[in-house]
Amino acid sequence: MRNTTDLGGKTGASENDATGGSPYAWLVTANTTRDAAPQPPAPATDTAAPQPAPYAPIGRIPVTEVFPVVEDGRWPAKAVPGEVIPVRATVFREGHDCFGATAVLVRPDGTDGPSARMVEVLPGLDRYEARLAADAPGDWGLRVEGWSDPYATWAHAAGIKVPAGIDVELMLEEGARVLDRAAALPGRDKEGVDALNTAVWVMRNPSNSVGDRLKAGLADAVVEALDRLPLRDHVSPSATYPLQVDRTRALTGSWYEIFPRSLGSRADSEGNWHTGTLRTAAERLGRIAAMGFDVLYLTPVSPIGATNRKGRNNALEAGPDDPGSPYGIGSPAGGHDAINPDLGTFEDFDALVARAGELGMEVALDLALQCSPDHPWVSEHPEWFTVLADGSIAYAENPPKKYQDIYPLNFDNDPEGIYAAILEVVRTWISHGVTIFRVDNPHTKPLTFWQRLIREVRSTNPEVLFLAEAFTRPAMMRTLGKIGFHQSYTYFAWRNTKQELTDYLVELSQETAHVLRPAFWPTTHDILTPFMTNGKVAAFKLRAVLAATMSPTWGIYSGYELAESTPRPGFEEQLNNEKYEYKPRDFAAARANGIETLLTRLNAARAAHPALRQLRDIWFHGTSDDTLIAYSKRVDAAHSPTGEDDIVLTVVNLDPHNIREGEVYLNLPQLGLPADTDGSLPCLRVTDELTGDSFEWSGTNYVRFDPFAGRVAHVLHVKPL
Repeated sequence: MRNTTDLGGKTGASENDATGGSPYAWLVTANTTRDAAPQPPAPATDTAAPQPAPYAPIGRIPVTEVFPVVEDGRWPAKAVPGEVIPVRATVFREGHDCFGATAVLVRPDGTDGPSARMVEVLPGLDRYEARLAADAPGDWGLRVEGWSDPYATWAHAAGIKVPAGIDVELMLEEGARVLDRAAALPGRDKEGVDALNTAVWVMRNPSNSVGDRLKAGLADAVVEALDRLPLRDHVSPSATYPLQVDRTRALTGSWYEIFPRSLGSRADSEGNWHTGTLRTAAERLGRIAAMGFDVLYLTPVSPIGATNRKGRNNALEAGPDDPGSPYGIGSPAGGHDAINPDLGTFEDFDALVARAGELGMEVALDLALQCSPDHPWVSEHPEWFTVLADGSIAYAENPPKKYQDIYPLNFDNDPEGIYAAILEVVRTWISHGVTIFRVDNPHTKPLTFWQRLIREVRSTNPEVLFLAEAFTRPAMMRTLGKIGFHQSYTYFAWRNTKQELTDYLVELSQETAHVLRPAFWPTTHDILTPFMTNGKVAAFKLRAVLAATMSPTWGIYSGYELAESTPRPGFEEQLNNEKYEYKPRDFAAARANGIETLLTRLNAARAAHPALRQLRDIWFHGTSDDTLIAYSKRVDAAHSPTGEDDIVLTVVNLDPHNIREGEVYLNLPQLGLPADTDGSLPCLRVTDELTGDSFEWSGTNYVRFDPFAGRVAHVLHVKPL
């Protein structure tokens, strides 16, 4: 079993296995807090380009290997307000004196924000961690401070020497002087001052026994006071590394994809097709919002070219009623900054955006940087394309796929002209209410272009987000995130087994969460995997559960509710693909399969539970059958908007073809219970967010899932009994 709270996905000690939470746990048992007093939020800033970390010499107390840091601060790490960030560093010192470490978030205005005492998470390897959350968007920073700990140094020595009768009076006076210094620290609360002064009075009173004087210096109240505000010598800060805190939607959202032309389309009695419009699409948004989706994703709405227009199922010849692919952008009616006249006008687009907003959804728009042969740019700027030896312009290819209806831009020809034109396109759509761009195939364009464009947009519109539709090699996907993309599509659609899913979530939640925010889509208009084709309704249900509970951002393509699963022969995409034709759907009739109800309940669970809107904290629990996968997400009370621990445990049957049963073996501390909890007895109340059923669970629990009866998973809200 791989545990995702372990560093780098490796098996080892978890945060709950650390030494008691207090750095003085070897002295006393105490209830301590590591978080500093809260500070008021600072206003967000709109700095376009977070600055890399400056050179920093090694400190008196060395701090190395700070995380999350991207290439030593070359680019900022990612976060959103309220997202719990594990800040880690390697901290050590020469000799035998004790030391400590503090993690600090630096606000956009340069002042110190939330901070926390770090605890050792890999004993013997000097690896420390604290968990912090920013409270507002902006260009933040983070640093780690190493420091010498005179109290812990004295306590360790005194605990050995005084009972042995070695330098008794000297050791007690040394301790009293340390506590005098600690009591005088600015910001010390009255409770702490009183506790420290009381200890000093006892330690310096020779009428008290030596044992009582030592006990006073090691008292719980003393340790708690110094845990709240430690005495720190030789404070040695690391460099301040950039941390870009985006708005919450950059991390979490529920997306619903539509082809606007299909919503309201129809065939008349003579078989002639009539397109849906932006207005008819707007009339049908209520159903989507009622399912709990908060991002409405539109495929391109720009004019479609006629030259080499594709017919049904990517046929080279289009019929008279074939609308063409919306990705073949450009006609005499305009290019990327125009509306397809079949769909309406910008007034109609504005009305759709407004209606979406009324329903609690923001609008994401496809940004597909390629052109139909009829695009105005082809005649106005032929230098923006690749001209072949025969004088023709090269069309797009992704062998064996051919896209004769589009010309890719050549960014090596007049890059400044292309950049200016695309920036203007983006700004046009922003002016009409688009707040998210789903970028089609960004990995086929220069990274320098994207870095510049996203930075420029952020300087004027920091609320605008960019999602990379990049199903490509890991290095490219990660670097797209590093240079500015806020989210990315992922390989989730092709991760099917328990081991594949576990390994992938370890990678996404631990290794790359600070650079690549994942979006999980079970299908898209381009992707229909064999798993979905073969698994039918049960596969659509279980993959929806996985996507909605594993990733803070997930999405579905319209028609998912109908379990559309027939592939085009030889391709992992749908037969009668909506890219090439109108596709009206009878959603009311489809409700009998239960998928729409499931999507609604999943989104309701995500709205109710902040744990499901986090990426970094996921733990995989054991199961007796590898077709069953069990995992939990947790937000502790200190960082939960509810003020209480929020824990959700999901158990899924990964086999859409068979009834599966088995046992789930729970790691109880990961579910908020003490390490010494008797797991043989009921100790948890679990409530299924999909059914409303409640159960009492112990450390080992039996589950049974019948996909033929519609039961494929539990999504359990967990509370201790």
